[in-house]
Amino acid sequence: MENVPAHIAIIPDGNRRWGRIHGISKKEAYAIGIKKIGDVAEWCRRYKVKMLTMWGFSTDNFKRDREEVEQLFELFKTNLIEVIREGSKREEKKKIKVRFLGRTDLFPKQIQNLIKKAEDETSGNDEYQLNILLSYGGRGEIVDAVNKILAEGIKKVDEKTISEHLYTAGIPDPDLVIRTSGEKRLSGLLPWQTTYSEFYFCDKLWPDFSEEDFAEALKEYESRGRRFGK
Repeated sequence: MENVPAHIAIIPDGNRRWGRIHGISKKEAYAIGIKKIGDVAEWCRRYKVKMLTMWGFSTDNFKRDREEVEQLFELFKTNLIEVIREGSKREEKKKIKVRFLGRTDLFPKQIQNLIKKAEDETSGNDEYQLNILLSYGGRGEIVDAVNKILAEGIKKVDEKTISEHLYTAGIPDPDLVIRTSGEKRLSGLLPWQTTYSEFYFCDKLWPDFSEEDFAEALKEYESRGRRFGK
């Protein structure tokens, strides 16, 4: 493909529905969904997409029943440990910088420590970047940015000022946003950053999302003319 997006953001929706259809627990369905992130990161490398942002856990997800949230925390810990361990061994993993964006201070201390370690372990990598949105909400991100600006005593604010105080400061806006499961809304994903993003909605539930579906999204993106309001 000649016109590949530099940055793709994905809302991986449909894990719980997929679990119900296949008669497996929420925890098992989430584990399969989390593993899929590694597959997509590999597809991005294959198609030369330099940056991938995945929504892993929203601030609204804290409202789910306690058992489900605890299971997700356990999966996060397992996978963060895996990121740290594998990142130091496999050559292709050494190319990926991992960042976690959101109110991560709301997570248990052990997860916070693993997040910091994963970021530190991959901070020197610069060929590809994987951003994981954890404890993320789009409105909350803007509120946090405004509070940072106020705390710094800045009196006059423009778009550049706000962009520099978002969780994504220094990260280019997504060129393409993909959402699975047939839902056609962003649900608060990067509202500031997606002003000129292209959207692609896939009917498949997240665990069923395949490399062929990913390639189809890229083909659709390639066919569009981006004018950025001009």
